[in-house]
Formats: sequence, C-alpha cells, structure tokens
Amino acid sequence: MADVKVALPHWDLTNVYGGLDADDFTADSDKLKGNLDKLETYQKEHGVGKLEALPSDAAATGKVLDGILELLNDTLLTMSTLGAYIHSFVSTDSRDTLGARKQSEFEQLQVRFQKVYVPFEAWIGSLAPMLDEITKTAPVAKEHRAALKDIADESKFRMTTEMEALASELVMSGGGIMDKLQGRVTSQLKMPFERDGKTEDLPMPVLRNLANDPDPDIRKRAHEVELKGWESIREPVAFALNGVKGTAVTLGKRRGYDSVLHSSLELNKMDQGTLDALMGAMKDSFPTFRRYLKSKAKKLGQDKLPWWDMMAPVGKVELKYTWDELVAFVVEQFGTFSDELADFARNAFEHNWIDAEPRDGKSGGGFCMRIPKVDESRILCNFDGSFDQLSTVSHELGHAFHNLCQIGLPMIRAGSPMTLAETASIFCETLVANAALEKAAPEEQLGILENQLIGATQVIVDIYSRFIFESEIVKRRADAELSADDFCDIMIDAQKQTYGDGLDEDHLHPYMWLLKPHYYMYDYNFYNFPYAFGLLFGLGVYAIYKKEGESFIPRYKELLRSTGEGKAADLAARYGLDIRSRDFWAGSIKVLAAQVDRYCELDG
Repeated sequence: MADVKVALPHWDLTNVYGGLDADDFTADSDKLKGNLDKLETYQKEHGVGKLEALPSDAAATGKVLDGILELLNDTLLTMSTLGAYIHSFVSTDSRDTLGARKQSEFEQLQVRFQKVYVPFEAWIGSLAPMLDEITKTAPVAKEHRAALKDIADESKFRMTTEMEALASELVMSGGGIMDKLQGRVTSQLKMPFERDGKTEDLPMPVLRNLANDPDPDIRKRAHEVELKGWESIREPVAFALNGVKGTAVTLGKRRGYDSVLHSSLELNKMDQGTLDALMGAMKDSFPTFRRYLKSKAKKLGQDKLPWWDMMAPVGKVELKYTWDELVAFVVEQFGTFSDELADFARNAFEHNWIDAEPRDGKSGGGFCMRIPKVDESRILCNFDGSFDQLSTVSHELGHAFHNLCQIGLPMIRAGSPMTLAETASIFCETLVANAALEKAAPEEQLGILENQLIGATQVIVDIYSRFIFESEIVKRRADAELSADDFCDIMIDAQKQTYGDGLDEDHLHPYMWLLKPHYYMYDYNFYNFPYAFGLLFGLGVYAIYKKEGESFIPRYKELLRSTGEGKAADLAARYGLDIRSRDFWAGSIKVLAAQVDRYCELDG
C-alpha cells in the first residue's frame, strides 16, 4: 500500500462559529447567560425546588413544568454546542491560551447551570408520586415522561440545594480542575527518541504509537522512553489523581451513595446484579485471553510476552492504510449494512468532521463529540496508517451515527449512559473488522485477527485490571492520600491479577494510571466497565443483526434513539436480552473465544 505520510485532515467547525472571539460565538455565550437568568427567575417565581407537600393542582403544575422543560432544553442545546466547540480547540492544542480562557469562563456557566438544575431535580423528585397525573395535561412533560422518572430516581442521591450549589463551585477549583492538570502535562510532554540515525523530540501520542511498529527494537526502546517520560511527571499527576478520587469519595458519602462504585452504577442506569454478571463472565474468560497472549509470544519467538509487544503486529504482512484507503474501505463496508450509514460516513469524511493528524499539544486516543446546534459530530483520532486506526475511526463514526439517530430529540431525552453509549461504536467497528477479515488473503488474516484480539484483550482483561485498580485506590483514598509509588504498585498488582502468566510479569506498565484520562473525571468514576459492557452488548446486538438481516435495522435505530431514557436492563429486555444473566455475557465472549481459537491455529 502507498505511503501514509501525507497531509491528514483537521476538523472543520466553521459552520458552527467563526472563532472563539467571533460575534456568533459571543452571541451564543450571551444567549446562554440570558437563559440562565431566565431559569433562575422562573424557578423563583414558581417555587421550583424541594416541596414539603404535593401541589393540589396537577394541571397548573404541568404548565409550569412545560415551561421549565422548554427553557432547559434550549439552554442545554446552546451550552452543549459551546462546550464542544471550545473543546475542539483545547483538545487539539493544549497551548491555546484563548481556548483555555474560554474553557475556564464556560465552566463558570456550567456551575451556574448546575445551580439551577439541582432545584429542578429536587422538584421533580418531590413530584414523583403524581408525575403520571401531571403529564396527562402537559404536552411537553408528557413527551419527557420517561426522562422525568429517571430524574426523579437520580434526585434521591443529592445533598440540599445549597450544598449542591457549593459543591459545584468548589469542584471547579478542586477535584474538577485536576483533569486539566493531567491533560495539560501529558499532552505537552515530549521525549527524545532515536530512529534511523536521527533523534527527535516526539509527543507522547506519537511515541506510544510506536508500540505498533514492526521493529521489535523500536517497540522496546519506545516503551522504555515512554516510562521515563511518565516518571518525569508522576508527582503532579499523582497529586491530581488524589484530588479527583478524594472529591469522589467525599461527594459520594454526602449524597448518600453506598460507595463511589454505587454512584457510577446509578449514573450508568445499571444495577449490581448486572455488573456482577458482567464481571464474572469477564473473569472466567481470562484463561482464553492468556492463551492468545502466549500464542502471540510464540509467534514473536519469545517465551513470555513483555508489555511493549502487546500491540505488536504479527504475521508476514504489515497492514498499512493511507487515509484515502481508510475512507474508501469504511464507506464501502458501512454500505453493506445500509446506504444511510454509508452516506453518513461519506458526508463526515467529505466535510472534515475528523481531526486525524497526530501533533504536538493534541490529546492522545480518540473520541467523538456531538455538536447539537448543527446536528453534527466531530471526531478526534491520531492516524498512523495502522489497522488499529481503521478500527478507531470506524468506532468513533459509530458514536456519530448514534448521535444522528437522536436528532430531533429534546436535549433532556437525548444522550446515553456510558454503558449503552458504546453500542453503535462497537457495532460499526465489528462490521468493518469482520469485513476486513473476510476480504483478506490468508497471509493477511492473522494480522486482522491480531488487531481484533488486541482490542478485545484491552477491553476485557485490561479494563478488569483498571476496575481492580480504581476499586483499591477509592478504598484507600478514603483514609489517606496515596503516593505515586502506591499508584504504581497497585497498578502492577492489578495487571498481575488479570494478565497472569499471559505476560512477562517482570515487564508490565506501572504508569497506566497516569496516562488514561478516564481516571481524572471527578463526575465519571469507574469509567472502565462501561467499555466491557459496550463491547459485549454490542456483539450481542450485532449477532441479532446477523440473524435477522435488514429487518433488524429499524429496531436497531430505535434502540439507539432510546438509550437516553430508562434502565439498561429494561431497555435490553425489549430485544430479548437478559443482561442480568451471566450466560448472556458468556455468549458474547464465545465470539471472542472463537477468534482466539482461529488465531492460535494460524502460523506466525
């Protein structure tokens, strides 16, 4: 295939605003402030807050509820658009001082929003016994009935309005600012690396991408340089992690959760029984994934697989893609599902929804963000020509298609808990990966299977290690701060518990806690098991599609449209899926086990 070193696209948001200092951006910022003023006034006028007694006039209450819902939806649309637009600057250039200032200003508006949302939430909680009666005569509220019941459930875990308002203010200068610290120091870190007789300073995302390099010496040296880089910034990042988890522990107790994990389950609209079934099936699969890792070590001519070779390509053919080849393949394979999905992807590529170039100051990894004002999404990735990036782009386009399926929904009804948010992304990633495997020549199949199993191992085994790690630090953080050495020791222990003899225990990765931004979101704790849920639930949904064919497509789109409302288990039950059963998750893992079997049979 052709050389991948060509100009790569940067995303285009000129149809959203003209710039961070443009008149249209300022106008929407002013609109957001005005809406917040209106919400504050409206709530005071109508006594929106926790009630001592139920109102006697359901119809009058319904009119008040309709009014506030319309205001909230309009406010959320503007706020979400502004937030995404600002994030498009700071995520691609952490040195953008104007972007950083606008982000800080925007966060103050988010605090104001929280201050008006908390009384609304408490009010809905008070009205819970009569919501059905209220929504009979209130058209807007009737449309939001399921979402209102979710809000009523969430209101049970809140402090007083005054305490929640104080917490919203304090986190902006405490635990809530720590993700900025982690993001800033990790994205700006560069390390010198010698290759082909030339030494250059590489941003960490570029350095970490060398884990996919076919040269074993480069992989090993890149890993060693990476660890030195993380070691150089570990103290401030350890400070950040203590701040984030300390905030989570304190707020969790104050809000009445049994634990930080309990708060995450509620956020994900998930129960403990579902989590136990999921995690139990994952743990049962460890021997299967260790068999894959041992087979990989053998194919690479090693006794045990060191960490730096987990992402190594295997096989006689190195799978490389130019950007144009990636675009053509994704559009073609999306078309095997539906013309709508193919046209959607083509439009995203043609209108530069994707920022693909790895560069200094840009965030690592990949994500998709919704731009509700223009009914579009934007995707960040760090393209290096690898099959992994083909999977990443397919995955993130799945998120964008999920957003497409929710166009027209009011903001309060849109979105998804983290668990169900991965449904469309896993579906699209699986669609493309399976197509690549079917089309591949025999000598290419090993490489494709390799990539699929690298991803599955990360989502099943590594995610479990992250769950163990976070469980331990949350428990210990309740008593005292932890040192960088503590974090490293806990991470290594978690990796040994999960990877076992599948990896060389003398060569693991003590700094995985430092580089993963998921740990630093004070309001998204345990952002690990949702990935495993998403992968295995997505495989289950994909299996239904393979069985039913085109007739499944309308139900699939309906599923994606409805993920913002209701409990995960109830939503899954509509499609005959019992996610509280360990057998359901084990069935999805069998799909991965079959890939391991096929992989182990192929020669390296």
